[in-house]
Amino acid sequence: MEIILTQDVKSLGKKGEVVKVSDGYARNFILPKKYGVEATKQNLYDLEQQKAADAKRQKELLDEAKDFAKKLEKLTVKVSIKAGEGGKTFGSISTKEIAAAVKDQFNLEIDKKKLQLSDPIKNAGSYTVPVKLHPQVTAAMKVLVEAI
Repeated sequence: MEIILTQDVKSLGKKGEVVKVSDGYARNFILPKKYGVEATKQNLYDLEQQKAADAKRQKELLDEAKDFAKKLEKLTVKVSIKAGEGGKTFGSISTKEIAAAVKDQFNLEIDKKKLQLSDPIKNAGSYTVPVKLHPQVTAAMKVLVEAI
């Protein structure tokens, strides 16, 4: 019997896959626990429609991420840090402060988890911070740190 999986089943397959299983396994385990549905023409058609809709949604998300990346690459975010005599700074700039500065200066929402800063910024200067907007899109945002 062919089954369309509605959930991931260990050692059988992933959600959305069409798998061939024995009739007893399907009737006694897969169907009662709602891990899958029988692969009829209608169910196969519904699966294809769902996959097409998911692909369209993923393409839209990718296009939005690319557009947002172009906006971010044009921006220069200014962040200030306290410094003492001799240029010694107090504290550091983390992704939280950078995300807040982007929100204040340009009214754009960026999740601090998407900023890929290896170490907090501890010195004044100009930095390039990668922002991972999508698994396929990473933007390079400029951050200007000023000592006050």
